[in-house]
Amino acid sequence: MRLSGKIALVTGGGTGIGAATARRFAGEGAQVVVTGRRAGPLEAMATEIGGVAVPGDATSPEDVRRAVQTAQHRIGGLDVVVAAAGGVGTPAVAETDTDRWEASLRSNLTSAFLTAHEALPALLDRGGSSLVIVASQAALVAPPALAGYIAAKTGLIGLVRSIAVDYGPRGVRANAVCPGWVRTPMADVEMDKLAERDGISRNEAYGQACKHTPLRRPGEPSEIASICLFLASADASFVTGAVIVADGGATAVDISGLAFGAA
Repeated sequence: MRLSGKIALVTGGGTGIGAATARRFAGEGAQVVVTGRRAGPLEAMATEIGGVAVPGDATSPEDVRRAVQTAQHRIGGLDVVVAAAGGVGTPAVAETDTDRWEASLRSNLTSAFLTAHEALPALLDRGGSSLVIVASQAALVAPPALAGYIAAKTGLIGLVRSIAVDYGPRGVRANAVCPGWVRTPMADVEMDKLAERDGISRNEAYGQACKHTPLRRPGEPSEIASICLFLASADASFVTGAVIVADGGATAVDISGLAFGAA
């Protein structure tokens, strides 16, 4: 098992990509601490995987510190951190007030910074440790009317590179994963809006959103969890400061050339 004897912390670990990652890590031998804002799903996940639930908000330094300390004091240390917590964005710049802008940055960028800030001393203590930050395809290309989300997710790439440069010499690897559309509760909300607008089902909305991607489908949380597992494991021992894109090929598509494709 690739994470046998390792201790991992997953933020946003109650649902979606975070939950899938916690489940996969536990299946590979890790002892997992999951944290997130909703106690119900978090406790259910901890029970399922034999892990530890620490309800809390990833935008709160105190809550993140409590999760890190739980891993250290209750289990014995910290080897791997996956920052999967995040939130929605804002509309276009002219329609975004400062409160919504700051909330978007806090939920998507500051939360990852706080996770890294609180976890790094513990990761440095262990050596050979790994930090994985879940960013987004929106860090590389810009969907419409999501200024705060795009800015925050783009910032995560810079954060990962900074951590990789500063802490690589001391044994900590840091990498980012940029998923495209993945079937998660947050994505379901967006698909339901599209479905209501166009009078279609949620599944049809996913199909519409992915119709120009090479794989023609959304991802599954387990597929992103597999990438997080690779980055967390010794299989990625020479990988740091990297950005792994998992978007079904969406960012490979030349949008301006679609008119010349097959009918």
